[in-house]
Amino acid sequence: MMLTLISMTTAEMNKIIAPILEVCKILVPALLAVVGAVGAIFCILLGVKYARASEPQEHENAKKALQHAIVGFVLIFVLLIMLQVGVTIFTDWWQGYAY
Repeated sequence: MMLTLISMTTAEMNKIIAPILEVCKILVPALLAVVGAVGAIFCILLGVKYARASEPQEHENAKKALQHAIVGFVLIFVLLIMLQVGVTIFTDWWQGYAY
């Protein structure tokens, strides 16, 4: 079994990486907006359900659902922001990489 090293020039690697970075730069802010809007609407609906609950069991279930939704949306936001920061760090690293 013979291992072959693949050598690529900077121009060839840029052809591969540039489109990926452009897609990330476009999608992440759009995803943040969509997740924010959907999260706000969903949390409002769960808050209304929580406020309207008449029985203790319904009240507790609505409270748990609201808590879980908030935690889930916060995690999604954190991960999307981490992706945005990661893309920036990767772009800086890639542009400064010496062959």
